[in-house]
Amino acid sequence: MNDYRIITDSCCDLPQEMADELELLVAPLSVSYRGRECKNYLDGRELDTKEFYQGLRDGETTSTSAANPTLWQSFMEPVLQKGQDVLVLAFSSGLSTTYNAACIAAEELKETYPDRKIYVVDTLCAALGQGLFCRYVANLKKNGATIDEARDWAESNKLKLVHWFTVEDLHFLKRGGRVSAATAVVGSMLQIKPVLHVDNEGHLIARSKVRGRKASIHALADKIGELCEDPSRQTMAICHGDCIEDAEYLAGIMKEKYHVPEVIIHPTGPVIVSHSGPGTLAVFFIGRER
Repeated sequence: MNDYRIITDSCCDLPQEMADELELLVAPLSVSYRGRECKNYLDGRELDTKEFYQGLRDGETTSTSAANPTLWQSFMEPVLQKGQDVLVLAFSSGLSTTYNAACIAAEELKETYPDRKIYVVDTLCAALGQGLFCRYVANLKKNGATIDEARDWAESNKLKLVHWFTVEDLHFLKRGGRVSAATAVVGSMLQIKPVLHVDNEGHLIARSKVRGRKASIHALADKIGELCEDPSRQTMAICHGDCIEDAEYLAGIMKEKYHVPEVIIHPTGPVIVSHSGPGTLAVFFIGRER
């Protein structure tokens, strides 16, 4: 039986058309911007990503809100009412309470729909890494995987979805408590760029520092050689904070050096870029480990 729907949240940062093609339901997280609360829909209907990037560059302050149980229920219940099961692939619990909220919603709905399967997976993923992971699971479903098979694959493989990224402006990481004020000031003066990743607990961890933007881009590409067994046989992804030229430069390295056949490139959404800033650049792929 293959009668189930996959639900994720908008931190997946997928293009809307790809989410539609994969038949994903996507719950929008929220961003406070210029005095109003905006839903972060993938199609940008309430918050234009390009405008948002410019606002951040101009010094606008923002805050983000996790999905709550009520929002999750509004996506899960219509599926359950149709007699279908639900598989939720949620934003990393190491970065948000979104996963915990989905678990609360699922437990409440199980009482009303005891005959339905409601599974919630903590992807421990973020941004287009979460999107790429959802793409893998959705394609399993399209190829006939049952909900149990899809859930089991997700649990077994989520720590192989590699996330590495760098940022242009350390002050955004300072505001989120990722680096100290002194580090942000000195690092900006010396053009020091951190190279970070999402670890096995789904947390954002700084792993190294390089001098200059180009060096940081090459550091991201080098992770493919370190962690990926056969890059020529998988689709990879890059998300960027309004720096498409850097994203295309990184993709060119990936294709030339590692013969990656397909690279999905898409802007980072407002929720993630609120904390990392314009100029964020990240690469995602399946590796031996994170």
